[in-house]
Amino acid sequence: MKLFFEYLKYHIKSIILFSSFSCIFLIVFILYSVEPQPALYASFICFVFGLMLAILSFIRFLSKHKSLSEMKNKITITKDDLPVPKNLIEQDYEDLITVLHDEKTSIESKKANTIAELNDYYTMWVHQIKTPISAIKLLFQTNDIHDVEIEQQLFKIEQYSEMALQYIRTESDVADFLIREYPLDAIIRQAVRKYSKSFITKKIALDYTPTQKTVLTDEKWLLFVIEQILSNSLKYTDSGKISIYTKEDDKYTLVIEDTGIGIESNDLPMICEKGYTGINGRYDKKSTGIGLYLSKKILSKLSHELAIESQPGSGTKVYISFSSEERISD
Repeated sequence: MKLFFEYLKYHIKSIILFSSFSCIFLIVFILYSVEPQPALYASFICFVFGLMLAILSFIRFLSKHKSLSEMKNKITITKDDLPVPKNLIEQDYEDLITVLHDEKTSIESKKANTIAELNDYYTMWVHQIKTPISAIKLLFQTNDIHDVEIEQQLFKIEQYSEMALQYIRTESDVADFLIREYPLDAIIRQAVRKYSKSFITKKIALDYTPTQKTVLTDEKWLLFVIEQILSNSLKYTDSGKISIYTKEDDKYTLVIEDTGIGIESNDLPMICEKGYTGINGRYDKKSTGIGLYLSKKILSKLSHELAIESQPGSGTKVYISFSSEERISD
């Protein structure tokens, strides 16, 4: 019904013009005392032919509307399926669409090339910065230097460089996943070993209960996520412990729990958004708001789920759930 009224609105001038002509003929016939029947009969015949033409026109109107509606989802890709123009005005509109489409395609191409060049540059930069980091670590080992603070800062530089590289990879359209069956405990132990010095330096206890589970995942990406969660737990936990275990009612949901400062309830819904640091991040002054964003995005690509529970002053629980398709029998 809405389309019908839109059609009437589109042809309102023609309808008014036809009605006006009919009224003029009737008035002239009446003024000259001519029998109105011939005029009414002629008007009726014109009305019937007009109605038939209107029906055909309405059918074409519906067909063109349907074609244009279907094009809404494809116009960003191609304009070749546009309806054939019936007159000069429609041809002008199609020419205008062609110009706009070509300009949009050109802009998108330039943008894609720029992003690709930036990604190549930052990828190269990250790989290059790893060389001096490795050299400094080697100098520490060779000269038997033991400066805990410098080692921790060097570790952070290495961690941030790795995060930058992973950020570039996750933003890329190229898939970099190797999905296989992996022992979950082996991945967790790698992450724990990487942050072992941080546990010792901050005197944070580790309460780790082996999961004894095998999951279908990508080892490199899942390891990165667990490392990010451990990094956050260590950053915001000054005393107490960090616990790693599985839920009692779901052994395929990994839990990483800390006794840190917790997260404000207002921050929880947005904590995984890009660049969002929340109250804790503003307090820390060094938070980037990228770690949890990357973790959420990576887990989503792996078809895993991320959930966070927290109370200010009572610590935080991070849940990584593996769907039923990713659960491998023990």
